[in-house]
Amino acid sequence: MKALLIPAMLCMVTVTLAQGTFSVKNETALPRKEVISIPYAQFQREFGLDTNFVVKDHAGNPIVHQVEYRGENQAQNILILVEVADRSSSGYKVEAGKPLHTPSKTYARYVPERYDDFAWENDKVGFRMYGKALEGRADDAQGMDYWAKRTDKLVINSWYKSEDYHRDHGEGLDYYSVGNTLGAGDLAIFEKDKLQYTKHYRNYQILDNGPLRTTFVLSYDPQDFNGQPIALKKTIQLDAGSHFNKISVQLDNSEKKVTRIVLGIAKRKEQQPKYAWNPEKRTLSYWEPNVQENGHTGIALILPKGKHKLHANDAAQFLVETDIRNGKSFVYYNGAAWDREGTVANAEQWNTFVRDESIKLEKPLHVKFN
Repeated sequence: MKALLIPAMLCMVTVTLAQGTFSVKNETALPRKEVISIPYAQFQREFGLDTNFVVKDHAGNPIVHQVEYRGENQAQNILILVEVADRSSSGYKVEAGKPLHTPSKTYARYVPERYDDFAWENDKVGFRMYGKALEGRADDAQGMDYWAKRTDKLVINSWYKSEDYHRDHGEGLDYYSVGNTLGAGDLAIFEKDKLQYTKHYRNYQILDNGPLRTTFVLSYDPQDFNGQPIALKKTIQLDAGSHFNKISVQLDNSEKKVTRIVLGIAKRKEQQPKYAWNPEKRTLSYWEPNVQENGHTGIALILPKGKHKLHANDAAQFLVETDIRNGKSFVYYNGAAWDREGTVANAEQWNTFVRDESIKLEKPLHVKFN
C-alpha cells in the first residue's frame, strides 16, 4: 500500500482508490462537503483513464469533478466535490464516459471596465483587489474588498454590468468598506514597527477557472521599502462552497532573508469590537456591527504555524505581525461571511465556524492506493 500526503484547502479526509472505486473517509467530528484533490498521475495509473470519465456517488448519481491544470499544459490534479458525514465514509465510482457538465461554482476575471479591478467569487462569497489605475485617485483603497452575496449564482459579470451593486436587489451587495486599511485580510510590509502598504497589483495570470476551483496569481512590481527592494506574488485559490481563500505569498527581499509583515482586518466604528484571537489555533475572527442596516459581516484569518503577534489597539484595523522568509511560500487563509447569506447569524457562530475551519486544516489529506 502506497500513501501520499497532500495539502488540501479546508480538507482532512482519507481517499482510497481501487478497481474503479474509491472511498472518502471523514476523520473529524464535523460533517464535510468540500473539494478533494487527487494527483492526476496517480489517478491515471490507478484507473487507466484520460480526462474523459464520470464520477458517481454510492447511489449511482454523477457528481461534479474538475481537471486542474495549475497553469500547465498537462493535467495536474483531479478535483471532486464530495459530501461525508462526521466520522464516516462515502463510496464513489469512476468509469469512462462523457464528463458531467455543470455550471461553474467559481469564477475570476480581470475587470478593465472598472479601473483594472481583479474580482473572484464562488457560490458563497466574492472578493476583489485593486489595480494600478486606481492609485492616486480620491476613491483609492488599499486592501482586499469583500462582496456580500446571498445567492449561489455567479454575480461578478451582472453586477459590474449593472453598475448598481452597492444596493441589495436580492442577490447581495458591495457594502464592505476597505479605505486606507488592509480590508478583508490583505498584507503590508511592517518595517521598523511601521505599516507600509504595497502598490496595487500589476499583472495577473488565471491558472484554473472552475467549475470547482479557481486559482490565479497577482504579481506586484518590485518596490523599495527603506532601502529594501521587495518583489511580491500572491497565488489565490477559492473552492466551491468555501468561505475562505487560500493565499500563498512569495516574497523576495534583496537585502534581507526575512521580511516582517502584517496581515490586517478593517475595523468599524463601535465601542467594543466583537473579535476573537486564538493564538493556539492561529485564528483571528471579527464580527462587524450592522453597517447602514445592511447586516453584519464576519471577516477572519487563519495563519500558518509560526510566531504571530496581534496588534488590536490600532483604531482602523486589527494587525497580525509575522515574518516571511525568502524562497519559502507563506500560506494563510482569509474568509468572510454575511449574516443574510444564512451560514452564520452572530459573532458566536462566526467564531465557531472559523475554529472548525482551522481544525479541518490541522491534519493533511491522506490518499491510499491499492
